[in-house]
Amino acid sequence: MKVGILIAAYNEGNQIGQLVRMLKQMKFVPIVVDDGSQDNTAKEAETNGANVIRHKKNLGKGASLKTGINYILKEDYDAVLIMDGDAQHSPNDVHKFIDLADKQPNAVIIGNRMGNAKNMPVDRKLTNMFMSFIVSLICGQRIPDSQCGFRLMKREFLKGIKIESARFEVESEILIKASRARIKILSVPIETLYGEEASQINPFVDTIRFIVFILKFPFMK
Repeated sequence: MKVGILIAAYNEGNQIGQLVRMLKQMKFVPIVVDDGSQDNTAKEAETNGANVIRHKKNLGKGASLKTGINYILKEDYDAVLIMDGDAQHSPNDVHKFIDLADKQPNAVIIGNRMGNAKNMPVDRKLTNMFMSFIVSLICGQRIPDSQCGFRLMKREFLKGIKIESARFEVESEILIKASRARIKILSVPIETLYGEEASQINPFVDTIRFIVFILKFPFMK
């Protein structure tokens, strides 16, 4: 299975280079969507070997994923593996997604940080637990970490959906649309590397945006 690694990045110049180098050592050529960064994110990614697509201004994570997925679908990849650009996702976990995807052809594979969440900031942990509970109810499947951005999706699924969310609601949108397509959502335990970088998620604002978004969808029966 040929997997394209997609990284949406915004002002991640301090971390993106090392992440790209590690993936290159694993024989991947990452596709980095620089979402209007004001630092050297694009230069660092390109210098270290990534294919870089640039947004002239910041459009949001959902818009970045849409740009990257459209690019990958034009190439001969069988699946897309999404990682965050802040180096919180370990490349050492990539094989877990690919191995499970090989065994489960009709599934979306998503990372699960909640089995070892002792280092996760408390506000982020509580927000994630709330969102994951609601998304699980709507999807009719247990999803312990619905907001994890580390996930693998097959080409056939991506060709059949239209991403509409521009910002962080995209994490939930993809899972809900997968469940509507009767696709299994499976989880794999992952390591999360928390450093001194500031999260781009605002627990209050993004929770309100999530609630407004989620009201569009009835619970699965």
